[in-house]
Amino acid sequence: MNDLSTAFDTQVQLKYQLYNSLFLTLPIDQISHTGILLPILNTYCEKGLKAGKNPAEIIETFFKDHDQFADDGQKLDFLFRVIQYIERQVVLVDALEDAAYDQINDLGGKGSFRGLIEHIQATSKQEQLASALQNYAVRIVLTAHPTQFYPGNVLAIITDLTDALQQNNLEDIRLLLQQLGNTPFFRKQKPTAFDEAVNLSWYLENVFYHAAGALYAQVLQRANVPQKQVNAQLLQFGFWPGGDRDGNPFVTTETTLKVAARLRHILLRCYYKDLRQLRRRLSFKGVYERLTAIEEVINGMLSHDDAQGYTLDEFLEELKAVEEILNENHGGLFLDKLTDFRNRVALFGFHFASIDLRQDSRIIARTMQSLLAHTPTLLPKNWASMDEQQQIDFLFALKTPCNASGLTDAIEVDTFNSFGIIQSIQQQNGEAGAHRYIISNCRSAIDIARVFALAHLGGWQGALTLDIIPLFETIDDLERAAESMKKIYENPVYIAHLKARGMQQTVMLGFSDGTKDGGYFSANWHIFKAKESLTALSRAYGISVLFFDGRGGPPARGGGNTQKFYTSLGNGIENKQIQLTVQGQTISSHYGTVVSAVHNLETLLVAGLENQLKEDNAKVLNASQRALLEELAKSSQAKYQALKEHPAFMPYLLKMSPLTYYGQANIGSRPAKRGSGEITFEDLRAIPFVGAWSQLKQNVPGFYGVGSSLKAIADAGRLEALQTLFKESSFFRALCENSMQSLSKTFFPVTHYMKHDDEFGAFWQMIYDEYTLSCAMLLKVSGQQKLLETNPTSRQSIALREQIVLPLITIQQYALMKLREGAHSDDQNRAVYEKLVIRSMFGNINASRNSA
Repeated sequence: MNDLSTAFDTQVQLKYQLYNSLFLTLPIDQISHTGILLPILNTYCEKGLKAGKNPAEIIETFFKDHDQFADDGQKLDFLFRVIQYIERQVVLVDALEDAAYDQINDLGGKGSFRGLIEHIQATSKQEQLASALQNYAVRIVLTAHPTQFYPGNVLAIITDLTDALQQNNLEDIRLLLQQLGNTPFFRKQKPTAFDEAVNLSWYLENVFYHAAGALYAQVLQRANVPQKQVNAQLLQFGFWPGGDRDGNPFVTTETTLKVAARLRHILLRCYYKDLRQLRRRLSFKGVYERLTAIEEVINGMLSHDDAQGYTLDEFLEELKAVEEILNENHGGLFLDKLTDFRNRVALFGFHFASIDLRQDSRIIARTMQSLLAHTPTLLPKNWASMDEQQQIDFLFALKTPCNASGLTDAIEVDTFNSFGIIQSIQQQNGEAGAHRYIISNCRSAIDIARVFALAHLGGWQGALTLDIIPLFETIDDLERAAESMKKIYENPVYIAHLKARGMQQTVMLGFSDGTKDGGYFSANWHIFKAKESLTALSRAYGISVLFFDGRGGPPARGGGNTQKFYTSLGNGIENKQIQLTVQGQTISSHYGTVVSAVHNLETLLVAGLENQLKEDNAKVLNASQRALLEELAKSSQAKYQALKEHPAFMPYLLKMSPLTYYGQANIGSRPAKRGSGEITFEDLRAIPFVGAWSQLKQNVPGFYGVGSSLKAIADAGRLEALQTLFKESSFFRALCENSMQSLSKTFFPVTHYMKHDDEFGAFWQMIYDEYTLSCAMLLKVSGQQKLLETNPTSRQSIALREQIVLPLITIQQYALMKLREGAHSDDQNRAVYEKLVIRSMFGNINASRNSA
């Protein structure tokens, strides 16, 4: 057992046992009774599932043996109390892991900036480091995708509980656990899009503001590079709440403007607090007075959003002038504090985080079609007979402002008007406040041309200070990505636009929908190849392509160990920036505290720099390795495609999983699916899709096809080739180990009863067989004796959480079985069982940290 594993045992597992016992002593209604019976119920679940009993048999046997429950009402009330109790146990584990973060993670080891600097010094690459830092950046984009079940008041308790645990303050811990016991976790109403923005802005103000400043200072200190050679925006932040319109009709132009104002306001509040603290130290003649004047201007901007104040350049110049006085007249005393503040201002400007606007390509096309239908004079007479390239060229040349009064559909009106609010935000918060438009479900080059045209038709004034970002998601679209971008690069109008934007083109790639479409191995390999082809294409045209990865929490949505993934890519893929989305539980688990945020930002920062500065044969794929990966991708995609095309696929999800209950969970403002009507696979969002499999404890998108594809090659006598690939390719190794995370969170005994179902028994068996095969083959290929053998703390954390939620997932399956039986078909009883399903979803996702 290594040191980190031992630390997890002592700082998390043992302390969990200690503090969990405190729940029994708290003066909370019936909590003691629930806490006493819960371990007994847990034992019933463990033994019952091992004996092959189904969840209904287990729960009913428990109630039969414990006859203190007088009627069904009391029994159901007890099950709700069990869920509430487990929810709070999960919060305790979250807080314990956050409190011990620096002890259960190797902060100064592999992936640290200190380790990179040691390599730089040993290989005399100081000049290369200075060159890389000039343009390099990491961009974290916060999304409001609904994978976070904790309401804001619970998040605040977790933060305070984490602090109390770090200080071993037993009395505060007891009081906070008591507060937790009396605080509801369930939202009675869906949050609005603005509510989501307010909730996520907490992380910007309380975590990222401090973490980014601290990490930037660390880079300057350790790199030994003049500050003028380091990108002032080395760390960047994006924001989707209030800007992401894709499938969310509740995001309007008014919402976007309110969110932009909110971000500016909380940032000015941060600046004002810092300036007050600075004045306490910099009390010197000529400095104090200058800082007081600066503080008054910022306070005026804070108090009156429309008040005249500094531009960003003016603000930075004022601070630079103060630095000069401090150096010349006062020996530079406390200069580091002033410099740190000025660096934060350079990082965050007056925007804090850039609001990305996003809309589905089909909505954009529909808006353009409606607009042109109401103004037919815009189109040439031969429009219908033009080929795609001719239409693209025409759209890029279409710059006459258009009257949109003919639009009547609310979403089309918003899509058209959204370009005008981008300019409004830029005028108030600076260009960085909103300068990116993302095209979801981008199918071809004409989707990009439509956005370019809509911006001008909407009356964009002056140069188009907007980056148009295609999001390629499906396997087919990923394969055509380079072809689509080539058509765009060959248009002189668009090239002139890119020259004005620094010859940089951002391309977004969707891991979540890619995996949903083609399966785990295939999606990751196609994204890898798309990045390679887009890199080669862009370099040939003198364009720097920046990749923006749409990643979720679990490996099935591009999550897992992101640091290992990014360090595995090598120089064949452009690496001047790392951009990725973080959402839901990923935000709270990776960036919930300043310590964890600094560490995770640092590993991403180092990952991209390593690709530029370290030569590593494990990152270079030779022809035979590429052929092997191609074979694995095709084989696994075929296996996954067969599962998708199975007639039981969607009925299984709809009838046997909690998929249909995601929309009732009140966790996000966005509907669970695009469009209206029946749920179809095509319109189903990746989050409820992956989440439904997670609730079943089957995690199909994270492994299905992996085992079969590995076995096919092994059966052909090439097992050694796979084992060599695992040893020599860091990309393949990262894929395998991330899939192991999905498998580690899989638990088939809770759904074993489905094996005997007349409709779905054979389908369940297919999934189970692939699961067992994937486990066996990954262990055989990796040479490991158990899953996640090389990541013991992750394995320990998963095991602890899975043990805690065992009664919860058993209760959920019990409720689903009752609903399918139809024995409780009257509205009142059915509503109770549906609520059991929904409430158990909360604890399951929170416990898994990134299960959706």
